[in-house]
Amino acid sequence: MSEHVVISKTEGAVGLIIINRADKFNCLSMAVHQGLQDALQKHEENSSIRAILLCSEGPHFCTGADLDEVKLTIAANNEKSLKNFVELGHRTCTRFEQTSLPVVAAVQGFCLAGGLEISLGCDLVFAAEDAVFGDQHANYGLIPGWGGSQRLPRIIGFRRALDLMMSGRRLKAIEAQEWGMVNYLTPSDDLREKALEYCHLLASKSADGLGMMKDLAYSGVDLPLETALKLEVNEAVKGLNSDDVKEGLTAFGERRDPVFKSR
Repeated sequence: MSEHVVISKTEGAVGLIIINRADKFNCLSMAVHQGLQDALQKHEENSSIRAILLCSEGPHFCTGADLDEVKLTIAANNEKSLKNFVELGHRTCTRFEQTSLPVVAAVQGFCLAGGLEISLGCDLVFAAEDAVFGDQHANYGLIPGWGGSQRLPRIIGFRRALDLMMSGRRLKAIEAQEWGMVNYLTPSDDLREKALEYCHLLASKSADGLGMMKDLAYSGVDLPLETALKLEVNEAVKGLNSDDVKEGLTAFGERRDPVFKSR
């Protein structure tokens, strides 16, 4: 794993993935993308990890792709290299979305372009009150390549997404929350602590249950309602037969907190 640009560590049942490139505003090189994917896989393979916190060092969450690397890739005039660069970043965002573990992003400072796309691939977002969000691609003649053009309309709505993408303008954290890009705002100094606290809350739930909820939400959102509801019924029936449900109901009857063992 690219340990110098991505740090992976654990806090109880929470796996932390930390972008560690503050001197470059945590911009995303191919090494960072590979490090993020490797860190996620490491946590997925650890059965004690039940939630993921994605965060970064320094004053800014992420300012997007490493433009020096982008320029070198373009200068090489190699279509395969260009495709590899785009697909690697695309895979990072998709991996966060598709893992069964809940993924929470903690965003401070600038969250721009590819950084925004990374946050859109996460399930939930905590943001510092002074954080700034923006797509920015249009400002440089670029288009989103890591899922932004598809996830952004699904999260904030079609016209708002077009506004943000085509204007290249930035949003303050409070507006990003009003638009549905951010779940919780916190003072900057408390950001990681509050996000980690929330991750511990998620980690206390049934891992199988949360994984099924996440899969249902992402799978069903683009399906016809009737089809999605049938999918929900099938998954709910499977869930009722799980050991975690039995533990949850037993704990309820005994007036204690459940101890879930899935994962």
